[in-house]
This record gives sequence, C-alpha cells and structure tokens, in this order.
Amino acid sequence: MSLVYFLPILFIYLFGLINLFGIRSDLVPTSLMHFGIGLVFFFVIRYLQMNKHFFRSNARFFYIFFILLLVITFFFGMEIKGSRRWLDLFIFPLQTSEIFKIFFIVFLASLFAKVYNPIENNRLFIKTLTLTLIPFFFIYKQPDLATSIIVFGIFFIMALHSSIPKKQLMIFLMIIVCLLPITWMAMHDYQKARILSFMNPELDSSGTSYNMVQANIAVGSGNLFGKGLGLGKQSQLSFLPEYHTDFAFSSLVEQFGFVGGFIVIILYIIFFLSVFMRMFRHMNRRDYDEQYSFYYLLGFSVMMIVQTAVNIGMNLGIVPIAGITLPFISYGGSSMITFMIAMALIP
Repeated sequence: MSLVYFLPILFIYLFGLINLFGIRSDLVPTSLMHFGIGLVFFFVIRYLQMNKHFFRSNARFFYIFFILLLVITFFFGMEIKGSRRWLDLFIFPLQTSEIFKIFFIVFLASLFAKVYNPIENNRLFIKTLTLTLIPFFFIYKQPDLATSIIVFGIFFIMALHSSIPKKQLMIFLMIIVCLLPITWMAMHDYQKARILSFMNPELDSSGTSYNMVQANIAVGSGNLFGKGLGLGKQSQLSFLPEYHTDFAFSSLVEQFGFVGGFIVIILYIIFFLSVFMRMFRHMNRRDYDEQYSFYYLLGFSVMMIVQTAVNIGMNLGIVPIAGITLPFISYGGSSMITFMIAMALIP
C-alpha cells in the first residue's frame, strides 16, 4: 500500500494515542495491543488480497458468516448499557456489526461489478435491498440505530452508482420519506430523546443532552492551543462521559486546542482525497477488476467519511449524539481491527 494512504492514518493514530495517554494512561498498553493485532490482520489480509483475491472470491461466504455472527450476537451477545452488540473474545469484546460493514462492502462490490445484463439490472435492486435489510434488522434490534443507518447508507450510495435503474432507487427513496413518521414511532425512547435534545439542549441539560453540553464545554475550553496534555478538566474530572471513546475528539481538542483538532481534520481530508483519486482511476471502466475496485473504494469512502463526520459533528454539537467511533482516534479493539482490515482490502 502506498504511503499516501498509510502515513495520514499513522499520524491520526499517534494523535489518538497521545490523547489517550493524557486522559486514560492505563489504557495505552491495551490500545497498543489493539493496534498490534490490527497490524497482524492487515498484513495477512493484504497478502491474501494482493495474491489470491481471497476475500473478493469468497464474498458470499463472508457475508453469510458475518450474518450468522450478527444472529449469534442478537441472542447470546454481551449486554452493555442495555445494548447487545458484542461477543466476548476474552482479549476484548468484538462488536460484530463493526466488522460486518467491511465484508458487506466487499459483498456488494462483487455483486455490482459483475452485472451488465439489462434483465439482471432490473432484478439487482430487489436482490441487494433484501440482502441489506437482513443485517439492517439485526443491527437495529441490538439496538444500534446509527450503525444500521450507515449500513443502509453504504448500500444506497453504492446502488446509486451501479447499473440499477435510477427510477427504482428514486421510488424507493420516496417510500422511505413517506415512512418516516412510522419510523419515528418505532424508535426507542432514548433515540427520540437524543434527537429532541439536539434540537433543544435546554429541554434536559442535566439528562439526555448532558453529553452534548459537556462535549461543547470541553471543545470550547480548549481555546487555540489547548490546556495541555493531561490537564483537561472535563475528562480528568469525568464531567465528559465516554471521553476516550465516543467523545475522544472533544478530549483531544480540550488538550490540544483548535490547532490540534484542525490538524486531525486536515489529516482525514488528505486521506479521503487520496482514496478519491484512486477511486476515480477505476471509474467508468468495464473490466470486472476495475469495477470491483471502484465499488469497494466507494463503499469504504462512505463508511469512513460518515463515521468521521458524524462523530466530529456530535462532538461539536452540530449533529445528534450517536454511538459512532472516530476512526483511529476512539479507543476500542473492534473499531481498530475493523479499520485495519478495511485498509488492507483497498485494491
């Protein structure tokens, strides 16, 4: 893999590691272990990807395998704070929906890349939609609304650039819009409360909107250059919940200020631009390998950009709170290994 891809990610991870040292130094060895495990996965999967196209050739198998893991998680997974999203691997809890996203992208890319026949194009939408709704249901019921929406968003953007007739997609989108009131009624109370508190934080500043308020305080108190490593009061005094996971960016800005947060965002932009440049080289080519590369990079970009934008957005108070990690910054084994696998599968 070119250093153009790897260097920005390495610098982002180092920023995250230094940030973690300032807020939870006891977790640094574990974070390094997660990164080490991720590197092992990276090199093994990279070898299989480059030499045998192993994962692309077996995309259907991996889709079924991870669907089964989602089902097992749904019935037998670890329950943490009312959510059943993890399988206990003893070393760390694996969030199966995280790693599923990667192989879901591989599966969709393999399907979209091989369809040229007009008859197959008409059938492709129903086929891929059905294959998307199955994992969507199990992830939503964990409950994990944010990840289920990301899975659906990956499907829709990839389908939008595929040979599926655009009329079918537009009709489906209109149906989704019409069903929004029903979707609202089907949401859990805490999910509704997050949206309502985002729209008006003053409704319950000590309850549902507490996380958002504290995140804004942490970001604002960082000023231009930050308070310094280990000197962030919001995280040190535990005013900011989940300050090493979902709200790691707020902790980072509190310690390193606007300058630190700006540098991290620029590193993400450099990485995204490099992925876009590679993706555009494969665009509009009829060869299967080229088409697969385009669709994988498209799905990968959607996943990375949405997670980055939503996480930073909720840390800044411009989008509702969602349980989404910031790639290579948020602490977590599942998140780290998932993104390392995703990087390894870049064609």
